[in-house]
Amino acid sequence: MPPTTLLSPTPALQIREGDMRQVFRKNKRRKAPGPDGVTPTCLKTCADQLAPIFSQIFNRSLELCEVPSCFKRSTIIPVPKKPKITGLNDYRPVALTSAVMKSFEKLVLAYLKDITGPLLDPLQFAYRANRSVDDAVNMGLHFILQHLDKSGTYVRILFVDFSSAFNTIIPNLLLQKLTQLSVPTSICQWITSFLTDRQQLVKLGKFSSCTCTISTGAPQGCVLSPLLFSLYTNDCTSKDHSVKLLKFADDTTVIGLIQDGDESAYRQEVKELTVWCSHNNLELNMLKTVQMTVDFRKNTPALPPLTIMDSTVMTVETFRFLDNTISQDLKWDIHIDAIVKKAQQRLFFLRQLRKFNLPQELLKQFYTAIIESVLCTSITVWFSSATKSDLRRLHRTVRTAERIISTTLPTLQELYLSRVCKKAGKITLDPSHPAHSLFELLPSGRRYRALSTRTARHRNIFFPQAIHLMRTSQ
Repeated sequence: MPPTTLLSPTPALQIREGDMRQVFRKNKRRKAPGPDGVTPTCLKTCADQLAPIFSQIFNRSLELCEVPSCFKRSTIIPVPKKPKITGLNDYRPVALTSAVMKSFEKLVLAYLKDITGPLLDPLQFAYRANRSVDDAVNMGLHFILQHLDKSGTYVRILFVDFSSAFNTIIPNLLLQKLTQLSVPTSICQWITSFLTDRQQLVKLGKFSSCTCTISTGAPQGCVLSPLLFSLYTNDCTSKDHSVKLLKFADDTTVIGLIQDGDESAYRQEVKELTVWCSHNNLELNMLKTVQMTVDFRKNTPALPPLTIMDSTVMTVETFRFLDNTISQDLKWDIHIDAIVKKAQQRLFFLRQLRKFNLPQELLKQFYTAIIESVLCTSITVWFSSATKSDLRRLHRTVRTAERIISTTLPTLQELYLSRVCKKAGKITLDPSHPAHSLFELLPSGRRYRALSTRTARHRNIFFPQAIHLMRTSQ
């Protein structure tokens, strides 16, 4: 590491041997090694011996605000995004990086989260404690259906897709944004060093490319990359209360709550999003950016098209939003069809295991891990809005598994209720959660105030259901 002038005699972050040892011990043995060949198994096994050495190296790195070049090397593995490949954009570049550096990144990540957590956009749901895909979808449905309870309303939803979002981060722009988020200057400089002058090569099977040096982007495969992208896009927010901008990492959704046909605020926010992207080196993928209209009015006039950068945004009737298939009628039959089909396919393997006379306990564990996990994916989002017909199909799958295993299994209703209560309890204890204010206590302080709902559609989504359950259990 070349000599550099120290920015501060006392770094903002100090790595302790105990923390280093603990991180090394948490390495997963099956993870692949990086370009340096150091395996996670080695770090895990030799944690006591290596922790004192690497804690000194990492503290020196923080003092100099520089990451050693040997820790910045990466091997890029192209992973197909879809079964049929038609071009380079159908690959996702995943970086294999040093296992040692990943351990270091975990300590920096925890430090950054402590500093920036209170300053993050409340509607950014990715890589944050007590946030999940379910929270993002439930929050979006709440905004939509609460608005549609009013007369003369409809909703336009823009599902934004970025082209290679993680790979377009400009370190100098990120440095400015981190400074605004009260990240110490020394850590900002260290992160800039982490992202610049990175040596990488692409490996596909037995073939490898020449090594090149890059100074843009955050490699998909680094521990810090997801949080850095969230911080990079933190200032991308909606300024109008009638437009909600939900973010889950690079999945961005603009929800326009339209009243009396006035779309001016929605279109202005979309325009400002486009300008923000151009200023921050993010490119909109207009082939995958689509919009959906949710309109339950009896007489629905033809709506004017939305144009972005001289391209008309395609309108769709269904969209896979954060692994949940959303329909413009807000029904879940298509989504539940996919769940039932996937679960029934996995019942085949349960039958095969039964033929091999596996113990009942192992069969139950297989069901819980492989089949129940599919049936319960985002169950807090769709279960209470499912039709009786869809619920019968779901319950039939559980009963089939019960016959195969010859035991009683938890019903989906029981699993749904337990997950709703658990999630609602966490939200009430987290003032930073965007839905925390919905759980409002009555003046007596003993019961929660019920949400005002006019339609069954609104009444059957997560938040009214959760508050109702908490009221009845008090």
